[in-house]
Amino acid sequence: MTARNRIRSLLGKACSTAVLVALVSVQAGLANAGPREQAKRIHDRIAGVPPSESVLDDMAADITSGNALNAAFTAMNDSAFYDVTLKNFSAPWTNEAMSKFVPLNDYIATVIGLVRDEDDFRKVLYDDILYVGDPTLSLPSYSTSNNNHYESLETSGASLKDNLVARSQSNLNGLPPAATAGVITSRASAKAFFSAGTNRAMFRFTLINHMCNDLEQVADVTLPTDRIRQDVSRSPGGDSRVFLNNCVGCHTGMDPMAQAFAYYDYEYDQNTDPDGDLGRLVYNAVGQTDPETGSRVQAKYHINSATFEQGYVTPDDSWDNYWRQGSNRRLGWDPSLPGSGSGAKSLGMEFAHSDAFTECQVTKVFENVCLRPPSDSEDRSQISSMVASFAGQGYKLKQVFAESAVYCMGE
Repeated sequence: MTARNRIRSLLGKACSTAVLVALVSVQAGLANAGPREQAKRIHDRIAGVPPSESVLDDMAADITSGNALNAAFTAMNDSAFYDVTLKNFSAPWTNEAMSKFVPLNDYIATVIGLVRDEDDFRKVLYDDILYVGDPTLSLPSYSTSNNNHYESLETSGASLKDNLVARSQSNLNGLPPAATAGVITSRASAKAFFSAGTNRAMFRFTLINHMCNDLEQVADVTLPTDRIRQDVSRSPGGDSRVFLNNCVGCHTGMDPMAQAFAYYDYEYDQNTDPDGDLGRLVYNAVGQTDPETGSRVQAKYHINSATFEQGYVTPDDSWDNYWRQGSNRRLGWDPSLPGSGSGAKSLGMEFAHSDAFTECQVTKVFENVCLRPPSDSEDRSQISSMVASFAGQGYKLKQVFAESAVYCMGE
């Protein structure tokens, strides 16, 4: 071995030893954490900022007396939990790039408001609700064609904990109340997922963000193909086996449910506004007819109809959940719901009342607070416990944040 190689070997061993010592030190710190250290860890994980001395004292006293959950709820009184933690938590759900570096918008504000108010979080996918800035702040009015209201609220520095108010979505964006579906019909969501395309993006990203499954994970080639639209080739590249063994897996479940969005679109001028920043959500209400389809169905649902003319022609916004059969029964659909309906609201309820939705929210919060995914049997047991608690206590997401923080506070 050359002198240079011996030096590299010694340096490598030294670095490995240093890393091992650091890991052991961290683990020892976690194992020996006292009430004040645990309180600080809870506050740091929930609010992202250190607590004041008085708050730290109160939280440590709660932990000492066996009320660690109270300590976690105390941490959630910090405005940073709403302004930073919850904003960063929900921002990736509002764009296809899944970036957290986006301005505040009506989707994010509504998630924050529902969590703050300890409302049934399932409403996020179907209620006639949006959160806006308090009128006393003199912000620009909510607009269906720009995001100025929320960007002004964010730049004002006003606490979201204290300055968000709930409003009927239908009174803000002009949708009929029956056509509202929580964040699905928010302007931010429409801009991201109803823009151009075929509205399948709205289905896919709702599935990813609120059911923690992408299409590959729910693909099922055993279901009927009768609702797959005309724009899907039955023999891609001249080989029908590709359709039967691949395309079918996603489209048999997706197309019958994405039909719920048939009356929605996001309109903007691609020449003067290529990013759609000034666009708006549109909806064909009763009595409105799209000139290209001759019905209330948006033209995008008949796009590329010559690809396979014998395919399904969307006549309305009725949907059916074929996933209630086959392998995707594992998603835990609510047996009290019919598994079919019309429009985005009823589909949002179908998703939100599933076991997969509940477990997805709990898992996302766990990862956000504990800074890691669940990785062993103890973690999985904790997830199961929190899923039961979340459902049993009215689907209040603050409870999940509190239980996750206590679990990961160190002992």
